[in-house]
Amino acid sequence: MSLEHDVDAYLTFLRVERALAAHTIVAYGHDLGRLLAFLAARAESGHPPVEHARDLDLAIVSAWLTDLSQSGLSARSMARRLSALRGLVRFLIDEGRLDHDPTELAPSPRLGRALPSALTEHDVLRLIETPDPGTLRGLRDRAMLSLTYAAGLRVSELIHLQLGDLDRSRGVVSPLGKGGKRRLVPVGDIALDHLDAYLEARLAAEGKKGGTLLFPGPSGKPLTRQAFWKIVRRHGRAAGVPEDVHPHSLRHSFATHLLAGGADLRSVQTLLGHVSI
Repeated sequence: MSLEHDVDAYLTFLRVERALAAHTIVAYGHDLGRLLAFLAARAESGHPPVEHARDLDLAIVSAWLTDLSQSGLSARSMARRLSALRGLVRFLIDEGRLDHDPTELAPSPRLGRALPSALTEHDVLRLIETPDPGTLRGLRDRAMLSLTYAAGLRVSELIHLQLGDLDRSRGVVSPLGKGGKRRLVPVGDIALDHLDAYLEARLAAEGKKGGTLLFPGPSGKPLTRQAFWKIVRRHGRAAGVPEDVHPHSLRHSFATHLLAGGADLRSVQTLLGHVSI
């Protein structure tokens, strides 16, 4: 996935999930756009091109800061642009698309604090139907993928769900979100059917020894974020979906498809579990 695509995904994340003001997102876009322009000009002058976020390193970040300083930019403006880049890097690391922080040692003035293209509905269905329903693990994976998309869950919310957090009769799930706050999210019939199939097979195979976790790992403990990331990537490749799919792709697709279907932004943000909108 190109660095330009990563920037677009991050700006969408800020708009839909962080619910930042429009002018703030425009400022982030402007700052990151100037970085892309610097990298393009640097490549034209003979330096190796930076096409992906993984190509960024401290030397490149330092060269960018030096260029900003030589252009006469104020320290505050430099700090803001570095903050924008650090936000992008954190986003990519959280989503498992970057394994290092090229800005970690970059010098900057101390100045306060500083999403992925959505899958099509067809691609989401292809992804969800890829796990083998003939095995318990396949039924579990299908149910996890289906519920993540149907309820727009964060990975941390999904892997810590308890059996009691799912009310199958009412068709709702109540994940424990950030700040220890719970919310009720409706779950569609397809996801409920997938959950029913998984839970029935789990009960037949394990009886009541499976514990209270909805989706326990092989050891009976919660799956790690990395384990679910691998599950999504494995089935994404098998399904042949065109995007570099990862867990946040499903949450972002949930929000994007609701907005495309006419849902208002405030309602979508509430379903996503935002405290302030």
